[in-house]
Amino acid sequence: MHAYATAGWENFFVAEVGAAAALTGLLFVAVSINLAKVLENPQLPGRAAESILILLGVLATATLGLVPGQPRDRLGLEMLGVTLVVWILPMTNQRGGRVPGAPPYWFVTRILTHQVATLPMVAAAASLAVGAGGGLYWLAAGTILSFGAAMLNAWVLLVEIQR
Repeated sequence: MHAYATAGWENFFVAEVGAAAALTGLLFVAVSINLAKVLENPQLPGRAAESILILLGVLATATLGLVPGQPRDRLGLEMLGVTLVVWILPMTNQRGGRVPGAPPYWFVTRILTHQVATLPMVAAAASLAVGAGGGLYWLAAGTILSFGAAMLNAWVLLVEIQR
């Protein structure tokens, strides 16, 4: 039962902890380099925070997966707590976050990017907690999508902001 037991997933968790930590650090540097420009646009500080939170969510869930001897349901509940925070907190930040005069696709892209990155992580945690529905395979998909979302947002914060 590889989908519901962490045995065999250790290398995945170790790799994701390292990658998430490195990408989080690089994103901090990117934001600090362009801090004045980020602060000029009312939508970008929230977008930067969301990106960092997504990466921290991957870091936390992968770290929890490395804790030895945890029962499946307890690990699922711990991961569910982390992933729900990573999913819900940015949505409260996004509410009312459309900037007047900005193209509508900016706001839609921001919301969709966040949902695509975080919902598979929530699904992974919930299915792990109940022992049905895909388990850790959702986590693999969610991790890839989270990295993609964070990199898309990093592109906006590094390159698009300069235009």
